[in-house]
Amino acid sequence: MRSIVLLSSGLDSTVAFKEAFDRCDEVMCVTFDYGQRARKKEIEFAKAICEQFRVGHIIIELPWYGNFRGALTGGGKMPTISRYDLDNADVTQKTAQQVWVPARNVVFLSIGAALAENFRFDMIVTGFDAEEAATFPDNTPEFVESFNRMLTTGTLTHPEVYTPLIAMSKTGIVKRGIEIGAPLEWSWSCYLGGERPCGICESCLRRARAFDAVGVTDPLMERLK
Repeated sequence: MRSIVLLSSGLDSTVAFKEAFDRCDEVMCVTFDYGQRARKKEIEFAKAICEQFRVGHIIIELPWYGNFRGALTGGGKMPTISRYDLDNADVTQKTAQQVWVPARNVVFLSIGAALAENFRFDMIVTGFDAEEAATFPDNTPEFVESFNRMLTTGTLTHPEVYTPLIAMSKTGIVKRGIEIGAPLEWSWSCYLGGERPCGICESCLRRARAFDAVGVTDPLMERLK
């Protein structure tokens, strides 16, 4: 089994990467630079992961995304949220709309499928999960199922999207990452790209809540001391 892993170096994709690495005969990682605020950190950390595990790594630039709307690419103000509102659907639906990048996962998976078909890889691995799916429809099982149906006619080799974390919360992902030895110290969740995670964006808050729930110190923060 050979897999293309879409590796942003976020918590989810880092754990999904390790799942693929443990199960597959060959892994090649793809990281996208689409003008996101954290792109330098994401690429730096993804490179570190790939070097550590000695797997291939491709960086694909999508500069036209930089002109699109959305707070992640600098086209709007980054939303703020209280940790107490992380499970408030009314609040998180609004913040999701603010950080939404138009058709991002459609584009990413399509590129992954093209690479998989060209290089004869069997799977495109992503870190989609249940907690993200609550507000992002392109993380849901329905989205994955429909995309896989499209691949049966849209490709000749019929690779499949594989989502090992799709039923998990962030807490479950942290637990799983620890169990399988995922390089969590090289995972970057922050929407921003500073020297250290900002600690206040929604992604940082969800990560911190998950590590607190598991009762362990975030390995990234240990490494940055």
